[in-house]
Amino acid sequence: MGNGVQGKATPEIAQTLEKIRGTDSCSLPPDVVSLTKLASKMQENQTICFPQGIVKIVTRAELQGCTAWQCAFQDKCKDHRFYEIIERTLANFEYHYLLLEDHSGNVRAIQPIFFVRQNLVEGLPGKLRTLIETVRHWFPRFLTMRVLMVGCAAGEGHLGACDSKDEPWVARALHASLRSYALQNKASLVVLKDFPAKYRLTLGGFSANGYSRVPSMPMTRLPLHYHDFDEYLSTLSRATRKSLRRKFRKTERAPKIDMEVASDITPHVDEIYPLYLQVHERSRFKFETLTKEFFCRIGQQMPERTRFFIWRQLGKIIAFSFCLVCDDTIYDECLGLDYNVAFDLHLYFYTLRDVIRWAIDQGLGYYCSGPLNYDPKLHLGCELVPLDLYVMHTATFFNPIFRRVLKYLEPTRYDPVLRRFPNADQL
Repeated sequence: MGNGVQGKATPEIAQTLEKIRGTDSCSLPPDVVSLTKLASKMQENQTICFPQGIVKIVTRAELQGCTAWQCAFQDKCKDHRFYEIIERTLANFEYHYLLLEDHSGNVRAIQPIFFVRQNLVEGLPGKLRTLIETVRHWFPRFLTMRVLMVGCAAGEGHLGACDSKDEPWVARALHASLRSYALQNKASLVVLKDFPAKYRLTLGGFSANGYSRVPSMPMTRLPLHYHDFDEYLSTLSRATRKSLRRKFRKTERAPKIDMEVASDITPHVDEIYPLYLQVHERSRFKFETLTKEFFCRIGQQMPERTRFFIWRQLGKIIAFSFCLVCDDTIYDECLGLDYNVAFDLHLYFYTLRDVIRWAIDQGLGYYCSGPLNYDPKLHLGCELVPLDLYVMHTATFFNPIFRRVLKYLEPTRYDPVLRRFPNADQL
């Protein structure tokens, strides 16, 4: 692929253009003439110029064998393989990639993006949600918009710079090109999704020029600098210690629960997937729904990072946890529980204990978990890991109004537990 991918619609259209090049359009069938005009328009839309270079919109297929793509997220837990798995297995999004070149033809970054039709009031509390649903009785698409999102459809966002020193250049390039691309594709909003707080300085040009930065639902992190789980337990409050020990004793009086750790869940995917759905359907926020194929592929294509914790009682799987391990951190991505026994056996706390104990035994330094379910995490000594949304309405005249409305739509506003975390001021 060299220094870039030439802007083109599809290989089929390119081949057709090659065959008819130089032919008098008057002698061509009408359908071929229409195809030619469509292809020309698509080619124009595949490249966006900005002061420091150009942006080429490419597909995953066009990135195969591209060295820059393999470098873009090489220092992240979710590297380029994760983005490829997501595109293959999550069908509710329209995926593209921005290949950013400077004027010398050097690829400086490859940034994953996707389009989605988003319900902007997902997860809002009762009264406000009821009011909006009343309006939707007459206007079904009220506060439901086509959105251009920058980042990862199933996780936090990162800049896809091939060299971390180029992140400020990448941020300027994205700011200069995203609105134009969103308008071409009839998207009402541009959103940089769930970017960690460490990017605030780098992305300052967004919040200072048209975009609003609002807090997204944060991740949480627990330091694991302990000899064993009991030492960690001793650092918690007396009430929390007493509650956890009571729960563990009750669980241990039940038939024995065995734990297995595996990289590939494929042999058990039919058993664990209903447990994932049971937990997923209880969540107020449902942005993406993982699939059986996702769980199979992640272990097969990223085996060195993937860990599935599986708990069985009397030979039946009653819980599982999907985790990624990178550097000194274990990331607890999602949990599946059999709610026929989950409450009686206190499986949330029992499985969490086993994962933390395993991580300490492996010498890992941190346990990170995804958003939501903050109350137990507060009592377990976790700290917040802030994530940010950078949001802009593509209609210039409407954007100032939308920025005022946005503060009532941002998700953290309605979770009172978040304000009780020691570092809540960082949100």
